[in-house]
Amino acid sequence: MSRLLSWKEVPVAGWLEKKGNAKEYETGDWRTIKPVWIEKNCIQCLRCFVYCPDLAILSQGEKVAGIDYQHCKGCGICANECPSKPKALEMVAETDSE
Repeated sequence: MSRLLSWKEVPVAGWLEKKGNAKEYETGDWRTIKPVWIEKNCIQCLRCFVYCPDLAILSQGEKVAGIDYQHCKGCGICANECPSKPKALEMVAETDSE
């Protein structure tokens, strides 16, 4: 049996060909839950926009305008950070709101 490599011996397996290319890749097709934006509950604090790791919160000017489901991975950070009561972002099963 071969021995396991140490972390120093593992070869580098990936690289970025060019920076800023995340928009070219649609990554939202494998999520199981997704945020639904409830506009009437939104206080426009933009916390969801700031915390979203995928820039999937759409904005117009300085206001939330929706969600980019092609890039949203369904992590739920936006809904977790939403301070409004009731929440303006609710996580639902991917099939519930189609």
